Amino acid sequence: MILHLNPSVTEARAAEIATGMNAFSIKKNDIHVLITGASMKNVPSEYENEVSESWAFDNDIQLASKKYQSAKREVKIGDVTIGGDTNNTILIGGPCSVESEEQIRQSAELLKEMGLTSLRGGCYKPRTSPYSFQGMGLDGLKLLAKMREEYGLSVVTEARDATHIDQIIEYSDVVQVGAKAMYDQGILRACAKSDRTVLIKRGFGTTLKEFVQAAEFVLSGGNDQVILCERGLRTFETNTRFTLDLCGVAWLQEHVNLPVILDPSHAMGLAFGVTPLAKACAAMGIDGLLIETHPNPKVAKSDAAQQLDHAQFKDMLKQVNPVAAAVGYKIV
Repeated sequence: MILHLNPSVTEARAAEIATGMNAFSIKKNDIHVLITGASMKNVPSEYENEVSESWAFDNDIQLASKKYQSAKREVKIGDVTIGGDTNNTILIGGPCSVESEEQIRQSAELLKEMGLTSLRGGCYKPRTSPYSFQGMGLDGLKLLAKMREEYGLSVVTEARDATHIDQIIEYSDVVQVGAKAMYDQGILRACAKSDRTVLIKRGFGTTLKEFVQAAEFVLSGGNDQVILCERGLRTFETNTRFTLDLCGVAWLQEHVNLPVILDPSHAMGLAFGVTPLAKACAAMGIDGLLIETHPNPKVAKSDAAQQLDHAQFKDMLKQVNPVAAAVGYKIV
């Protein structure tokens, strides 16, 4: 349940009520907002006179629910705003992993040349095998920050676990919470206390409810700059890496007030399918695309098969632009 307290309620009194109701307390537009579990359906009688509005829910999708806030939230990625009524579809591009200064510089130059604004690159890689490339760590983060300074790009990078979340927050514009880290409450709670935009990827065996509830951890901590990213589910199919859940995206667009972006690179797992999937995604009027591109995918240290080379990336944008325009969106 969500409760808005009367403007006359003091900070100290709001804290008392929150304690009495075992509720989260955040401030929104100078109003004290309390959030309890969805099992509560009515305002306790002792607090009725101090509550101006209240909302009851069927489950713990609450702050992210359109029943609470019908308009899609606006979220900043660097100097670009998505969500709300912007009709912007941000294209976040770059390699799976930061591998060297030369490699990430070529990626930054590509995005700048194409008029794009957001560079992705992993520095702490959550690999399935302990013998695979694990990323450059802090050195990689510093390279991303250097590209941001030189090319004016926003930086998106992934937190593998809570041990380095403070570094990720310090060096990035967007903290990506990956599919394998979606349940890591250390990451989610640290992001909730920060002012960084948080991009949460859906786990490959995660229900839509579980996915959005991960976002609730961040929202209930006071950070409303949250984006959801669909990146494919694990199904019985073995010819593609995952199965992109466009049905789930339609459900999110109908019921959830957070911007939604899609990652066709991880869903398909093979470069030849990324552009067709990107066009299908854009046709849904989405808020962003996350697409991997590498100067030379054949020598990539991670996810080589799914990364577009720079010529393919340019061609992909040429094909996606008119699709986005057809549904009233603009690639930025």
